[in-house]
Amino acid sequence: MKNQLQIFAGNSNPDLASRVSEYLDVPLGQAEVRRFSDGEVMVEIDENVRGSDVFVIQSTSTPVNDHLMELLLMLDAFRRASAKRVTAVIPYYGYARQDRKVSPRVPISAKLVADLISTAGASRVLTLDLHAGQIQGFFDIPVDNLYATPVIFKHVRENLGRESVTVVSPDPGGVERARAFAKRLNAGLAIIDKRRVRANEVAEMRVVGDVVGQKTIIIDDIVDTAGTLAAAAGALKDAGAESVFACCTHPVLSGPAIERIGGSALTKLLVTDTIPLREDGLACDKIETLSIAHLLGEAIVRTHREESISSLFLS
Repeated sequence: MKNQLQIFAGNSNPDLASRVSEYLDVPLGQAEVRRFSDGEVMVEIDENVRGSDVFVIQSTSTPVNDHLMELLLMLDAFRRASAKRVTAVIPYYGYARQDRKVSPRVPISAKLVADLISTAGASRVLTLDLHAGQIQGFFDIPVDNLYATPVIFKHVRENLGRESVTVVSPDPGGVERARAFAKRLNAGLAIIDKRRVRANEVAEMRVVGDVVGQKTIIIDDIVDTAGTLAAAAGALKDAGAESVFACCTHPVLSGPAIERIGGSALTKLLVTDTIPLREDGLACDKIETLSIAHLLGEAIVRTHREESISSLFLS
């Protein structure tokens, strides 16, 4: 049993966990995550993990607090069961957008969550497309922050080609991500300049860059309510774009997001399976899901073998 690779999953994304298990040809470990009648989470590991190299796959997606508590209790259970090392595999890291103080007397929630994960018993963290890269510094344990870009880029190149393509950043903060994508695609670059009056509400949008007659691709890490995305698609169409595609790693898609996407000028929204789509998302013909299971699986097996994973960090 010593240093045996074992994979376990919480309730947040069982399909992704199954795909990772299939890629690695390692069966998912037996664990129960259930609720007491008052709502408390109860975790029980149903097999021996003493001396094992354990990987726990759990996105902290909606319901965020429930899934976060499941992860923390699973980490604690493995630590107390004498696992040699416990890696928290968090495809989507919730609370990542609360990474700094934007006004007086507010918490830095992303840091608090990092402390909770470390205290619960994680030896290291494996995650994907952190909303803010500096969150890695919130941990006192190693953090590997992978990127979904290679998965998305391969699909875009195969389906859109390289001619008459412009990559669009939905805001100035995402320019670095969009520029790297545009460079690999040998495409042009444009930026959406937006004026936000309050959270999740955009008052004005302006396209900076030439998109006339271009296939445009909006690149972002998270799509939440899709208000910005729908407005950006409309702005690009008004600016003369031939078509508007969008790519994001984490399809939070809360509230009216699916309805907005369906009624928008978007041709297609490419997402990954870090967060499972709800039923109306699966039924929306404008949304296509790409799997990052092989990316996570490769990172897991290389971590287990103490091999370099540098080549997987390509952004």
